[in-house]
Amino acid sequence: MLFNSFEFLIFLPTVFLLYWFVFKPLKWQNLFIVVVSYIFYGWWDWRFLLLIAFTTAYSFYSGLAIEKHANHKKRRKWLCASSIIVNLLILGVFKYYNFFKENMELLFHTFGIQLDWVTLDILLPVGISFYTFQALSYTIDVYKKKLEPTHDIVAFFAFISFFPQLVAGPIERATNLLPQFCKSRRFDYIQSVDGLRQILWGLFKKMVVADNCALYVNRVFADYTFCDGPTLLLGALFFTFQIYGDFSGYSDVAIGTARLFGISLMRNFNFPYFSRDIAEFWRKWHISLTTWFRDYIYIPLGGSRKGKWKSIRNTFIIFLVSGLWHGANWTFITWGLFHAVLFLPLLLGGKNRKHLNTVAQGKYLPSQKELGQMGLTFLFVVIGWIIFRAETVGDALDYICRIVTHWKWTLPDIHRKAALATAILLCVEWSQREKQHGLQLSGNGLLKFRIVRWSYYIALILLIIHLSGIQADFIYFQF
Repeated sequence: MLFNSFEFLIFLPTVFLLYWFVFKPLKWQNLFIVVVSYIFYGWWDWRFLLLIAFTTAYSFYSGLAIEKHANHKKRRKWLCASSIIVNLLILGVFKYYNFFKENMELLFHTFGIQLDWVTLDILLPVGISFYTFQALSYTIDVYKKKLEPTHDIVAFFAFISFFPQLVAGPIERATNLLPQFCKSRRFDYIQSVDGLRQILWGLFKKMVVADNCALYVNRVFADYTFCDGPTLLLGALFFTFQIYGDFSGYSDVAIGTARLFGISLMRNFNFPYFSRDIAEFWRKWHISLTTWFRDYIYIPLGGSRKGKWKSIRNTFIIFLVSGLWHGANWTFITWGLFHAVLFLPLLLGGKNRKHLNTVAQGKYLPSQKELGQMGLTFLFVVIGWIIFRAETVGDALDYICRIVTHWKWTLPDIHRKAALATAILLCVEWSQREKQHGLQLSGNGLLKFRIVRWSYYIALILLIIHLSGIQADFIYFQF
């Protein structure tokens, strides 16, 4: 079920009313969350439910088994390892089988060896990477004794399957989300109103920004060899805003929806296109995934504490895994390594944590230096997104080269709706860059008047109605 669909427009208020007015006891609320989450997820294909149910049950009983053998370090280690292996094996088969099959066949073919592999037509379950990583975090945290394993199977199923963030994150930690299903929740009017604002802003980013940009992007990338340089550059710029509007828009709707049910999810985006270097960009882009890799891979490998060469190694591992997480294609792996190369000079120079404050904090405009830093960082990010979006690495390199070699000093045919939507996005988010989301209103100045706030909401709703592009699936559903 899509957030930007008529079905969800009926689904959400129905679930909200039943949740608060019918299923009041905690256990009934949790059970209700599980049921509606499985309806939400099974809307795509009911067969997906079997996989998520197995992953959930296996992780739940693994946690209990680890607790049972608390005094047997070796057994606990093997139980944790087996849970990780099973979950990663499921993820590997469904997401990477065909990729490794094709590349192994190609490798052996170069030596004149013909492999006869079993061909499987595997359907990729929506959001499998997201809920698998969420389940892994639980097992690892229980093993490391950062979290007591839960004995409430209903609460655990609700934790894994909670429908707002089930298919595209944020990837929640058990230490944050699971305890929220184990204690009574009360309706909070202020929290819910802000949640509705965040939902509205997320829908604008998805339906107006991303879906309009997608029309231009799909046309340019499909026939890029027939386009001139300015058109190719504009296509890359629009994809940069398409993927941001699409993914961060989903996160806004997810976080806002969760707040309607008294649940707090972690922030997933922090206005990343206003970053002054690549390190800052990665602290602000898909925060739930980057911090997951930091805590469960980078730090256990030694992080940056065990010498320069191991720091370099660990950095490349993280970005390589990040690329591979996004999909079974060499473009994603190359995209990850590209960012590793950009990140490395900052790490070696000790400047990877230089920009921890908000750009132009307390000011209307950035300084010339900050503007230059943001411009250069944004350029690198755009180049990376070309690699990410292209069908092959060769196509990506060809696309980038053609921007320069086929340059013409003429304006490309601009998609007016996409350009207008992008301009509105940048203006709103720049003014809100010190807030949690683009529509978090403080109530100061004119905004303290209800008529002004409602005029703002109505204007945004009208923009969504009149400027919406063709409905498209969220990009990160495929990951």
